[in-house]
Amino acid sequence: MYVKLSIPERLKDLRVERHLTLEELAEATGLSKSALGSYEADDYKDISPFSIVTLAEFYGVSTDYLLGVSEMKNHPDTDLAGLHLSDDMMKLLASGKINNRLLCEIATHQDFQRLMVDTEICVDRIAAMRVHDMNVVLAEAQKIVMEKHNSGENDLYMRTLELAQIDEDEYFSRIVHGDLDKIIADIREAHKKDSTTADEVNPSDTVRQELEAAMSYEGSPQERQVRVFCRQLGIDYDKLSKEDFASLIRILKKSSLLKIQPNKRGKNKPKKK
Repeated sequence: MYVKLSIPERLKDLRVERHLTLEELAEATGLSKSALGSYEADDYKDISPFSIVTLAEFYGVSTDYLLGVSEMKNHPDTDLAGLHLSDDMMKLLASGKINNRLLCEIATHQDFQRLMVDTEICVDRIAAMRVHDMNVVLAEAQKIVMEKHNSGENDLYMRTLELAQIDEDEYFSRIVHGDLDKIIADIREAHKKDSTTADEVNPSDTVRQELEAAMSYEGSPQERQVRVFCRQLGIDYDKLSKEDFASLIRILKKSSLLKIQPNKRGKNKPKKK
């Protein structure tokens, strides 16, 4: 995902958020459809001040946001003191070392409050102390049962008391990890179609296509087998020297899975006139 949205991306995102077509936006703002389309295009050149002001008023955002000067849509005059951010946090946000846009998406996700609550519970250790107390009770009960009934470690009731005890660190880490996993999965899905997101490719399909291309090569059996071998290892066959080719043949001859026929012409051997 982009660290900072361009003007075309901001305009398109705002329109898509309102579920508007270019025709509907043109009718609502009085701007032409062609102009609005050009503003959202990758090769966008310029946008008039009148259009910026018109679109900012229509969407209810600041002109600074549309122009990429600010990342705040609706709160350009917010008092920083009211945000209760530490100096270290302000320094980090201004450093450019992290993706502030991604951080904002994480913090505004519907499950972020649950993540913060669970993290706070984990940090303050109040719940962990209750778990610890419960573990102590179970451990004592296990000890009493063992002393009174001389039960073995694989006894059903003894094992039940043992498994009922919880590793507090592991438990709370799993809870917090689950909260974060859900948030990241949702954001990842939301950016699935971004131009900077890698396309989904089935590795087996790619490998199959490469091997089929190698096997269909019109050459000697040796060259075909070497091509397949190179494809699997990501080696460019066409850049192999005759010495490299000969070395690979010697190696492949040691394989019990391949039947290497005697070399009758060699790699790129010129035909006799």
